Amino acid sequence: MFSIAVLVPSPPILVPELGGGAAVGSAADPADPPAVLRAAALDAARELAAVTQRWTVLGVGNADHVLGPESAGTFRGFGVDVRVALADSAAAPGFAADPQLPLPALIAGWLRGRVAPTALATARLIAADTAPSRCLELGAALRAELDAGDEPCGVLVVADGAATLTVKSPGYLDERAAALQAELDHALSAGDRSALGALDPGLCAELAVSGRAAYQVLGGLFAADPSDPSVETHYRDAPFGVGYHVSVWRPEREMR
Repeated sequence: MFSIAVLVPSPPILVPELGGGAAVGSAADPADPPAVLRAAALDAARELAAVTQRWTVLGVGNADHVLGPESAGTFRGFGVDVRVALADSAAAPGFAADPQLPLPALIAGWLRGRVAPTALATARLIAADTAPSRCLELGAALRAELDAGDEPCGVLVVADGAATLTVKSPGYLDERAAALQAELDHALSAGDRSALGALDPGLCAELAVSGRAAYQVLGGLFAADPSDPSVETHYRDAPFGVGYHVSVWRPEREMR
C-alpha cells in the first residue's frame, strides 16, 4: 500500500565527503548552505524510513531504465570514491561499484545508507523528454502497483528545478527562470497535481528544469486521490543557482 512520497534534489554536495567533510548530523550551520540542504534531505528521508523499508526511487535519465536493489555505485566521478547501494546486500565488502550509476540512484543510495540501511530500493528513471500525459500515466500505474500490496511502501523522488536562475547557475541566467521556479515551488509546496501536470516540457527544457518528468510522475502518483496531498515542506531555495525542494507528501486518505 502506497503511504508516503519524499522529494529531494540531486546535487552531489549532499554527500559531505565531496565537500571535504566527513560527519553528518541533524544540526546544520545556517551559514553553510550545503549543510542546511543536507540536514533537510536527511530529515525527510528519515520520515520515509519511519513508514516503510520498501522504496521506489523516481528520477530522470536519458532513457527509461530500471535499477534493482542489487545496484551499487560510486561518487568517484564527482571527485571522491564514496560507495553506495540500493540495498545492503549490494554493499558487502569488496562489492563492485558501477562508476556510471545515474545520479538519482547514487543520491538515493546515499540517503538509504544513512537513514535506512535495511531498506530495499528500486530506481526507475524516466526519459527526460517523456510527454506530460505519459508521465501522468506512469505515476498512476505506479500507484496502482504499490497499492496492490498490503505492505506499506513509499516513493523517493530525486529531482531538480531550474538551473538557469543566476549568472552562476550551470545553465547561466535566463530571465524567465525565476517566475517558473516560483510557480514550481508553489506547486510542490501545495501538492498541486494540476499545476505539475501543466508544466510545459519545452519551456522546462529551455530553462534546464531537469526534474520536470519526475515531478509530473509524482503528480500522477496522487491523481487517484480525492484531493491534493498533505505536504510538509522542509526546504525550498536555490543557493547555487538551481532550484532545490525537499518535502514530504502523504495521500489525502492518511489525514482521515
